[in-house]
Amino acid sequence: MRAKDLTLDDVLTLDPDGGPLFFVGERVLLVDALAEGLVRKGLVDALGLAGARAVLSHAGFAHGWKVASAMKDAIAWDGEREWRIAGGRLHRLHGLVTFEPPSPADADPTAFAEAWWHDSYEAEQHLLHFGRTEECVCWTLVGFASGYLSRVNGRSVYCVETQCRAQGAAACRMVGRLKEDWGEQAQDMAVFEAACLKTELRRLTRTAKRREPTNKPRPRSGADGLVARSAVFQAVLEQARRSAQVSSPLLLVGERGVGKARLARSIHDASARLGGPFVTVPCGSAPPALVESELWGHARGAFAGATTERFGAFEAAQGGTLFLADVSELSPTVQAELARVLSEGTVRRLGDRKARPVDVRVIASTRHELPALVRAGRFDEQLLYRLRVVELRVPPLRERPDDVPPLAKAALEAACARAKLPKKHLRPDALRALLDYRWPGNVRELENAMERAALLAPGAHVRLEDLPDELRSAAVEPRPRVGQTLAQAERALIFATLAAEGGHRNRTAARLGIGPATLFRKLKLYADEGAER
Repeated sequence: MRAKDLTLDDVLTLDPDGGPLFFVGERVLLVDALAEGLVRKGLVDALGLAGARAVLSHAGFAHGWKVASAMKDAIAWDGEREWRIAGGRLHRLHGLVTFEPPSPADADPTAFAEAWWHDSYEAEQHLLHFGRTEECVCWTLVGFASGYLSRVNGRSVYCVETQCRAQGAAACRMVGRLKEDWGEQAQDMAVFEAACLKTELRRLTRTAKRREPTNKPRPRSGADGLVARSAVFQAVLEQARRSAQVSSPLLLVGERGVGKARLARSIHDASARLGGPFVTVPCGSAPPALVESELWGHARGAFAGATTERFGAFEAAQGGTLFLADVSELSPTVQAELARVLSEGTVRRLGDRKARPVDVRVIASTRHELPALVRAGRFDEQLLYRLRVVELRVPPLRERPDDVPPLAKAALEAACARAKLPKKHLRPDALRALLDYRWPGNVRELENAMERAALLAPGAHVRLEDLPDELRSAAVEPRPRVGQTLAQAERALIFATLAAEGGHRNRTAARLGIGPATLFRKLKLYADEGAER
């Protein structure tokens, strides 16, 4: 038998009515992947990342070695080579991962073994319990590959991941080399064949605190900056929470800097696609030809400079979320192709006619009113319908003044932490200026202002003079003067606020804390009084 022809019927023995299961004569269990993820979480919590890696890598190595030994005589192989190369097929039959060899143009000529891994259960579970990480985490899988290859080749072969889905990559990449070819790096892989795992764990846990001060994975950060003290933004976040439960395309509409990218990421993190990657494509920051290559990928030789094949953002986001920032900036050609991809669920790389199915949730953002662009002939009508299944409008910061103080505080603390400065606080005059300002650059401008204040404020408090010029010079609402009646003070406040809001009555009413109808009645009253004079 050839390795590629091996099926579950050849290796799995079971009674349809239940009872023990046997894989190549060895008893196996059906265990939920989530249960394996909980075991991983317990190991990380108890031993740290280094200790958990040691346990799972060693267990994977032993598993791979034992399976290779059992497979040698259990199957009538078409030559010993088929037995040696069957490890990838067994990975698939075990349900651990999907194996794909690299293309000749993409292969590493120095590697003893190499593969792309898709649908890794380990990366999926690590993302579920810990979120995105900076490390490769498919420890059991590389252990299995190392054990299997070492057994069938009669020499120590060590495998590592060079990229992992838990890091946000489209797929996991495995590279294996003979032990001696790893050089000094081989010392870091001793967990595969440690004669006494207990001794190895003691060594690792002694150094864990030094190498990982908190001994915990990096915390999730998908909701950074999404402060919602204001009722208007709380409503948006509630809509976002509900939309995270489905996979329909989503359109985020709002001005620059309001936090559309952060909101998109928080929706991904709250969805069932958390285990998949979150890929961002800035649609307006590159020429159309480059955007096409970025979205669809390209075949080798598709255009000048395309020396290797490359998958695009849709394939990179497989099983996850693709965020298209500034989607209205796409060229008409790309808009039409994007509408087709959303309709059919397949992509074609540039220079390649093969249609590849994709399972991706698309979230797009724009600062423009797309229906108006459709009427002007600048946006594809079919694409609008495909993207606008769910639409969320993200309000500008001037419409959510209640969010300004907590956002400013969080941004100031973060800026001080990045610059390794003592914690600073906003003085009342500075906070008043933040509340009076209209924030044309929205949350992004507020964060920049707090970054500047953190660096320039000489003491523990941020003063008015530590803020940017435009904040200090902005018109503020007049204070009541002694001798004014209450009605005069109210009138002055209303007209000053109306001017600050550029004559926009709804925004003025929201800022004053009254209803639009109340504001309309007061303005009519003032107009009538002026006419009588």
